[in-house]
Amino acid sequence: MTCVMVIVHYTAVETSIIDGGANTQVEQTKNRDVVLKLYDALRSRDVDSVHRTLTPDLDYWFHGPPPHQFLMRTLTGVSPPFEFSPLSVVSFGSTVIAEGCDAASSVSWIHAWTVSHGVITQVREYSNTSLTVTRIGSVVSGRSAEIRASHCPSVWESKFSGRAGKSVPGLVLAI
Repeated sequence: MTCVMVIVHYTAVETSIIDGGANTQVEQTKNRDVVLKLYDALRSRDVDSVHRTLTPDLDYWFHGPPPHQFLMRTLTGVSPPFEFSPLSVVSFGSTVIAEGCDAASSVSWIHAWTVSHGVITQVREYSNTSLTVTRIGSVVSGRSAEIRASHCPSVWESKFSGRAGKSVPGLVLAI
């Protein structure tokens, strides 16, 4: 299995939330709720709620087979909506990870959302990909501290990517 590391750079405010700021739990819950509201709006085809939840200049990134860009096709109305029913949703500061699969368990998906001030600003969509989220570095006086090369603890791993019974690529999302 080939493994690729994706580095996500946060501002000092976002990083302080990740590393245990005073409102960590409250912020994580709020961010998770924003993402869950988006899935509800997608499921009910409530276009106005979708537009209120996403920034107009959403930063979108995709990894997987090109025909599996279900989120982008759903958001743009290019094809009939894909039914996103998250089986797992977790929050790490401004990053919210949602994971699920289609009804036949043949396509697994992971969305890594970035929420800022109650609005989703970025999404990374992974299809039929195993994802490990790891934490690197910390914040010292508003700047990123030195990244230790020896250990990057895993804080989350996808569970549904192997359901289809086939080998899938693995990626590391560093936060």
